[in-house]
Amino acid sequence: MSWVAAVARLRARREPGVLVTVATVRGHAPRRAGAKLVVGRTETWGSIGGGNIEAVAIDRARELSGTAGPEPEMMEFALNDKVTGRHGVQCCGGSVTLLLEPLPVVQAVAVFGIGHVGLELARILARHDLDLHLTDSRPDMLTGERLGVLADAVAQIHVHHTPLLPEEVLSELPPGAHVLIMTHDHAEDAALCDAALRTTGLGSIGLIGSSAKWARFRQRLAAEGGHDAAAIARIKTPIGTAGITGKEPATIAVSVAADLLRTFEQTVLQEVPDPVDAELRLRAPA
Repeated sequence: MSWVAAVARLRARREPGVLVTVATVRGHAPRRAGAKLVVGRTETWGSIGGGNIEAVAIDRARELSGTAGPEPEMMEFALNDKVTGRHGVQCCGGSVTLLLEPLPVVQAVAVFGIGHVGLELARILARHDLDLHLTDSRPDMLTGERLGVLADAVAQIHVHHTPLLPEEVLSELPPGAHVLIMTHDHAEDAALCDAALRTTGLGSIGLIGSSAKWARFRQRLAAEGGHDAAAIARIKTPIGTAGITGKEPATIAVSVAADLLRTFEQTVLQEVPDPVDAELRLRAPA
């Protein structure tokens, strides 16, 4: 498997990893500059030459993957019989510098309602490296022609057409996904708010609308949904950056996107627990 395909696999799994590249080579070494290795939680793809340098790089890559906000870093190796590595000796005679580039799990955002504001918001968010889920119960909102403005997106776009129960998409979202509710129908918005509060593992929940709308929703969520005040307080409304009062769709979208980007910076995306590690922890003695 090519390193590009391996990186794509990690992205699809929403699994953190590290791309290791042979940055420089002096003298004799197992691989030339440019050789790459992709390191996941339990798998690796490619090779930077095997032996001590590869084993040490894998160890360090997995350490990086387990930290919050890892930064790229360089590692240097002298390949001679005077240097004993953690995993043995490599005496090719040269030296190698490795570049380790973390591949973190990207943020995920789900926009429910791709009307005027929703589409403008999608256009902004699509310029960022994230998983963007677009959901609408109206098929004409999700046509290829209408979403053509997202053709050059940096984000990975996932389109969900759910004519009956758009709230079912919530259970399909990755852990930590941020939810923005802005459909054309207040009844649909209310159902989504109720379902979002019942869905475990979501990130922030935002609802577009006025204070009068929120007062009705808050009462309904408590009386009919049985949600307590702490749960209801998880829903942020109005959404957007305070002080931006324009009502044009593009203005609202800029405000909402700015507020969401600030939320990204204030929170650390929770990684999906490794099933093997989780099982070992359960078996560990108290």
